[in-house]
Amino acid sequence: MSESVAIVTGASSGIGKATALRLACDFTNVVIVARAGEQLSAVAEKIRTIGSTPLAVELDLMDATAGDILVKRVLDRFGRIDALLNIAGAVPGLDIFQMTDEQWHAGLELKFHGARRLTIAAWQALKSSKGAVVFTSGTAAEIPKPAAAAVGSINAGIEALAKAFAERGIEDGVQVNSVSPGAIMTGRRLAMLEKAAAIKGVSIEQAKEGFLRQAGIARFGEADEIAEVMAFAVSPAARWMTGTVLRVDGGEVKSV
Repeated sequence: MSESVAIVTGASSGIGKATALRLACDFTNVVIVARAGEQLSAVAEKIRTIGSTPLAVELDLMDATAGDILVKRVLDRFGRIDALLNIAGAVPGLDIFQMTDEQWHAGLELKFHGARRLTIAAWQALKSSKGAVVFTSGTAAEIPKPAAAAVGSINAGIEALAKAFAERGIEDGVQVNSVSPGAIMTGRRLAMLEKAAAIKGVSIEQAKEGFLRQAGIARFGEADEIAEVMAFAVSPAARWMTGTVLRVDGGEVKSV
């Protein structure tokens, strides 16, 4: 395995953590980024046991300078960037009439602008390595609902943003795609189901069954399943695929 560097944001838990661990099998160095320092340390230890060299960076991507700071640190340490996976960004699932401007802005700053700024900061290094970028959206982009208005709007914006970067990437030799996960059973998803169960006065199992029935899917996905698609998207096997939305949702999105 030749020298290579992947950056994974939102790597302290959920899909980001699973992706970082999966990429440790393919990249000699994996940079993991999140706001939760203690959790990052645990992920770094697991990456080390797999055989890759981790670099844990505790950073808030809502800070407008975070992208530049991170890229400088990575280049100072490793001298290159081969893959950037923008996974950070949990947007609150609140009703369109209840969300405040501050909540909208927070979702945009982290998931949309944080990823945009970091991609721009890393672009020259990615151009030099002929690297790959992945943005993370979600099925709410195709299935907008009042209870997930911010999630859907931001995810749709991310998919458009990824296509714009992909267009520039054709000229610069940088591959850019987005991955759109469906209902993945992460800690955040479980907390949402527990809240729904409490509101409806049903068991957590009943809440799960109700969600699956409403979504028209057989089961919840696992973070490891999304991680496999993330790894494929930055692998040599996917090099002629760019500007594409990879939907991994168990069939939730029914439209063509």
